[in-house]
Amino acid sequence: MARVSQEHLDARRRQILDGAALCFARNGFHATSMQDVLKEVDLSAGAVYRYFSGKEALIAAIVGEVLGQVRDRFEEAARSSPPPPPDALVASVLSRVLTTKESLTVEGQPAFPRLVIQVWTETLRNDELADLLREGYGAVRQAWGRIVEAYQDAGMMRSDVSPDHVARTMMAAAMGFLAQQALFGPAPSDVLRDGLRALMSVQDHGSVNLLETRSN
Repeated sequence: MARVSQEHLDARRRQILDGAALCFARNGFHATSMQDVLKEVDLSAGAVYRYFSGKEALIAAIVGEVLGQVRDRFEEAARSSPPPPPDALVASVLSRVLTTKESLTVEGQPAFPRLVIQVWTETLRNDELADLLREGYGAVRQAWGRIVEAYQDAGMMRSDVSPDHVARTMMAAAMGFLAQQALFGPAPSDVLRDGLRALMSVQDHGSVNLLETRSN
């Protein structure tokens, strides 16, 4: 029997993951069965189950892969001295992830943002997926914390704010941008970059104290 190459195995695994992602983005996790996935990828049950034990394993693999890509990019940036500024960095990472997934579309729209929303919803009932997502986001958050510390050490960012607070805020911006794409349609990552750049340019001239005075 001819030996199957690793390249063939990797390509088959990619085919299954992409097909499952399309099914999940199109109909949600609950409404998608393994039969739907088999039909999407045009493979036998034996061929698919060779790689994944079932729907839960597919979901976990898709989520783990995306979080790994995001984490690796931010960790790469954390090793730079200094790292790219936040506006360019966040937009670059999102653009890379979206470009990687741009071939996956549902009704002519990118499938990935819709899939992200499905994952967030599924974590409310799936403890294992919630743990996986929590671990993945924790790793991204730690990488962002190191990036913020590098900004502060280089004098690029004020040092009186917790790096973790900044990390959470930048992650919220990226996650919110993906949610907007799922709800309102695709938009280039330049939109996020430009918006962050404008916010970063705001100068503090005592406006915070003024607002506090007015509220009192």
